[in-house]
Amino acid sequence: MREYEDLVSEIMACTRCRLHLSRRNPVPGEGPVPSEVMIVGEAPGRREDEAGRPFVGQAGKLLDRLLGLAGLSRSMVYITNVVKCRPPGNRDPRRDEVEACNIYLRRQIRIVSPRIIVTLGRIAGETLYSMAGLRWRGIRAERGRPVNAVIEGLQVILYPTFHPAAALYNREVLPMLEEDFRNLARATSRRGRSLLDFM
Repeated sequence: MREYEDLVSEIMACTRCRLHLSRRNPVPGEGPVPSEVMIVGEAPGRREDEAGRPFVGQAGKLLDRLLGLAGLSRSMVYITNVVKCRPPGNRDPRRDEVEACNIYLRRQIRIVSPRIIVTLGRIAGETLYSMAGLRWRGIRAERGRPVNAVIEGLQVILYPTFHPAAALYNREVLPMLEEDFRNLARATSRRGRSLLDFM
């Protein structure tokens, strides 16, 4: 798809924020285009920066297992991050970096045209809620709650949960993540159709 290829080329050459100064490889995202399900994390880590692919480290292995709980596989979903370049030392992306990269995420949403967007972690949830004009109350308040929203003119279901990396550092997060992904298959649209109806 030419529009998608052009977007990837722009991301690969991007200098819109300071993160391009320290990156090894931008990480545009990967997966089928279009896709019914889009996964949005916050930023690439060290392994992702080396490989130029999203979620290839330990958090990626856990994500693959979590997707299985929802009856999904990596090949069935489009995976990307809010920012496309690794922040130094794996720090959180700063507000101006998120804003600089927002143009790419918006275009990805239009091109991928998902029905469900799963946000992983606080920054991804807050960013997508802001795009939809919704109030973000925090990850623990919003996790596991499917919310109907309109982003870039598309009717989507936002489904926030924790970032898999959080479960690697805090084991009490893992059961909540597993619960959210098991329930993901039952996330419904306004017409009452489940995710599995769309696949």
